[in-house]
Amino acid sequence: MDEFILIFRHEDGLKVASPGQIQIWMKQTKDWMGGIDAQNKLSGGNGLPFADARVVRPNNIVTNGPFGEIKETIGGYIIVKAENIDEAVEFAKGCPVLQGDGNSVEVRKIARGDGMH
Repeated sequence: MDEFILIFRHEDGLKVASPGQIQIWMKQTKDWMGGIDAQNKLSGGNGLPFADARVVRPNNIVTNGPFGEIKETIGGYIIVKAENIDEAVEFAKGCPVLQGDGNSVEVRKIARGDGMH
């Protein structure tokens, strides 16, 4: 069994959601992750708050956060265990982040050892 990272991309990351909207989304996300965990296929994950971010570029140029430079932001990720990428994609299809316009979940296999597995 391999591990895959599901990266949550938010095109609307700069929009301010109400506390009620955030609470609903958090419950949906917890329930979705709980379903994956119940199958013993959740390896971990974290949210990535939009505040206090920096981008480092060549020549030691540092900017505050990715904002203004890109259309999307990365809001978080989880790592799942799956037999193949198709199974990992099926997990991604249930992600609540997909409710937002322009949002997406990127699915990538995690390289182990030689970088190719």
